[in-house]
Amino acid sequence: MPKDNSSDAGWRVETGRCTNCDVARQVAPGLVEEIGGVSVIVRQPRTEAEERALHAAAYACHTRAIVREPDGLDPARDPYPLPLDEDVYFCGHNSARTAAANSYLLRRPTGNLMIDTPRWSPALAARYESFGPVSDVLLTHRDHAAHGRRYADRFGARLWIHEGDLDAAPTADEVLRGTEPVEIAPGVTARPLPGHTEGSVLYLADDRYCFSGDSFYWSRTTGNVEVAESVTWYSITELAASLARTVPDLHFEWLLPGHGDRKRLPAREMSERMRDLAARTAELSPRPIDFTGLRW
Repeated sequence: MPKDNSSDAGWRVETGRCTNCDVARQVAPGLVEEIGGVSVIVRQPRTEAEERALHAAAYACHTRAIVREPDGLDPARDPYPLPLDEDVYFCGHNSARTAAANSYLLRRPTGNLMIDTPRWSPALAARYESFGPVSDVLLTHRDHAAHGRRYADRFGARLWIHEGDLDAAPTADEVLRGTEPVEIAPGVTARPLPGHTEGSVLYLADDRYCFSGDSFYWSRTTGNVEVAESVTWYSITELAASLARTVPDLHFEWLLPGHGDRKRLPAREMSERMRDLAARTAELSPRPIDFTGLRW
């Protein structure tokens, strides 16, 4: 595999370190694209906004595969936490120990919530704390649990996980059980959604934000909401049942997944797409795990 995909000067991807997690393409569209199963810089930035976008991609990349030569990255251009909406921030600094998952900070009057976690460092924890006290760290499922305890202890927060994935965070303070919705904080509800893993959970806030973990995501390839059918560790049949049970009561505008793209749509359109997703998922059959089958 080649070392990189551009000349010695400017931005490039060390392709031998790229795991094709998609996060760089999410934050720097048009500058970073997938070619040959890895991310590549398809052109150098032409504007200040594009320079900022590539810094955002580099500071999100879990393997630090995006480099800028000869000057290196500018720490002043680390944008994280990056505002997505009035009360939601993308944490960035994705972690190799959480499969490069996206994580989020949700600001609330009663204490902010962290949904899944970025890589651990005291400096990053202090940065997230600067937005206000964090009362709860919410894990969507086992694959994203690696740093949950450390962040919860640093914040003095409660750590949440579902019993189906409890072995990934056995010291959790709050354990969700069964499939009934549970109120985490005023306006914030956990909805268990077994399928991707046995203990997968959605977190919904204010009928506006849906933190979906790896249960479903927005695909740029299909222009629609999709399930990761080729990377469903527990049961695609159970995921179909979970969606059939849950989708009629889901109302949100923002889809905020752990992997795959984010998307904001009018609530009515999002509900229609979710009903269609539930119907399509009911037609799927179990298949072997295949990361190359993901439709980013």
